[in-house]
Amino acid sequence: MRTTPQTEAWTREAIRLSRRYQIEIVEACGLCPWATRARTDGTVRERVLLQPAEAALIESSLEAIEELSREKRVEVALFIYPRLALGRMAFEHFAARVRNADTGSRPLGEAPFMFAAFHPDAEPDTEDPERLIPFLRRTPDPTIQLVRASVLERVRAGTPQGTQFVDVRNLDANMEYAVPLRERIARVNLATAERMGVAELKRRMDAIVGDRDATYEKLAGAVRNGAGSGLTSAETPRRSLRRR
Repeated sequence: MRTTPQTEAWTREAIRLSRRYQIEIVEACGLCPWATRARTDGTVRERVLLQPAEAALIESSLEAIEELSREKRVEVALFIYPRLALGRMAFEHFAARVRNADTGSRPLGEAPFMFAAFHPDAEPDTEDPERLIPFLRRTPDPTIQLVRASVLERVRAGTPQGTQFVDVRNLDANMEYAVPLRERIARVNLATAERMGVAELKRRMDAIVGDRDATYEKLAGAVRNGAGSGLTSAETPRRSLRRR
């Protein structure tokens, strides 16, 4: 896709919105023990993918994975898809297709990144720590988070002593170390959500989604009014599919 002032605007705003979620939700609420460190150390990369078709998005995603795999300093990557109008489960299938295409092209066990899907369409479910995870992953746009596999291995190998990425002593002193790291973090995040109030957390997330809707509507208006963009009005990013 050719770069134009309008596509640059979509990219810039998608990154701004993603960073609002990162700073105002993930970091402010302590949902990821190493998120702030990764951002301030400059080991996070963001890619906004604006292609209109899923096939083109998969191809461009694989190209971006290959590029980032060679940048050893990159530990976390965020692939942001403002134009991909898929519900949460459909987007998880899309993310799985990207993951399978990448891992299928490499020798067994040599995929550089681990994948996680984030999506704005999820309601809170506090029945179980794992069931709350989709709600806590309510990014303003569908997003695939990639974490370098070697980083996760260092994190896991470092427990219970901790590493520069996460000191598990800060998670919960009463938890057994035999519990997997993911489960420990999920338990702590559920406790955090209940302590601050799920309604308050949802209010903060809704504010970011509202910012997203207003921002993209304004950009779409520029397309409809004939500003050169490289996008057509039918292909502009659409509002969240989340039921209000």
